[in-house]
Amino acid sequence: MTAVLETPRTGASVQFRGLHRAFGEVRALDGLDLLITPGELVALLGPSGCGKTTALRVLAGLEQVDVGEVLVDGTDVVGVPANKRDMGMVFQAYSLFPNLTVRDNVAFGLRLRGVAAPTRQKRAQELLELVGLDSHGKRYPHQLSGGQQQRVALARALAIEPRVLLLDEPLSALDAQVRTQLRDEIRRLQLRVGITTLFVTHDQEEALSIADRVGVMRVGRLEQCDTPAELYARPATAFVAEFVGTMNHLPGVVTGGGTAVEVAGHRLALADDGGGADGRVTTVLVRPEAVTLEAAADGPVRITDHSFRGAVTRLTATLADGTRLLADLPSVAAAELRPGTTATVGFGSRPVLLATEEL
Repeated sequence: MTAVLETPRTGASVQFRGLHRAFGEVRALDGLDLLITPGELVALLGPSGCGKTTALRVLAGLEQVDVGEVLVDGTDVVGVPANKRDMGMVFQAYSLFPNLTVRDNVAFGLRLRGVAAPTRQKRAQELLELVGLDSHGKRYPHQLSGGQQQRVALARALAIEPRVLLLDEPLSALDAQVRTQLRDEIRRLQLRVGITTLFVTHDQEEALSIADRVGVMRVGRLEQCDTPAELYARPATAFVAEFVGTMNHLPGVVTGGGTAVEVAGHRLALADDGGGADGRVTTVLVRPEAVTLEAAADGPVRITDHSFRGAVTRLTATLADGTRLLADLPSVAAAELRPGTTATVGFGSRPVLLATEEL
């Protein structure tokens, strides 16, 4: 394998500045700002129509902006044709040429660039080795599985040594097991090659497991962009908290001058001071892993479901007012909490967020 593949390249920096893009009355991008550092993998996550794919297509040059700048290594590429931007792109559909062999598919971009046949065939073989398909070069796309075809598409994108790699929901057409395997493979290759990567997905598990940072988008804006751990543990907004992971929606009453909330007999600190006036009835967001349950004959909570998930068991319980409550407990601790059991409830010490009207 050549030094090109063995030595990670320094990736390009990418920056979106005040991007606006509208389609009629729909604002796909509404002042999007984002900085991706060299060699970083950033995943854009959000509901359908939030603008994540539009942002990726703007970077690729497949979509124009109404207002704003797209900087690659400090140079604005708005107005530069897509074929001049030096981007590698992998789509949800594999988009392989059915009449070309796997090796020729990988070498296709090099062929368009006028690279000599021996050089491009050598490069294609190196990339096939990198994605674990070195023995499949003479096959045709229809002779490969879906996961193998997507590996070929990834190798083809890397063959031209792009400045930035763009991944547009590349795993959504695959079954769950293959999707997990290829997700890990993409991350391994990205780290090995050292290429700056923008990954668009609607799958939160996918985004959290593969990215250096995850950007959660909503109606064309970036709600929060942070490390997966920080995003999950300290969501900046109620929307992020609700969208990333699972949340309990529990009734509460604001207290402490808007700094705390009473939930099921417990006083919980608020993550911000936006609780409003004392006595206001509101909805509190609490992660299942922040809930504790202990069996008690006169407990106010009744267990209704017990779902074993290996080291962790998810319990479904009902509060005295009928509110549904999810709790993720170590399976050893949850063993005695079978359906029908009554229990007491507790909550972790981390400050909580309040749901917004939009949720």
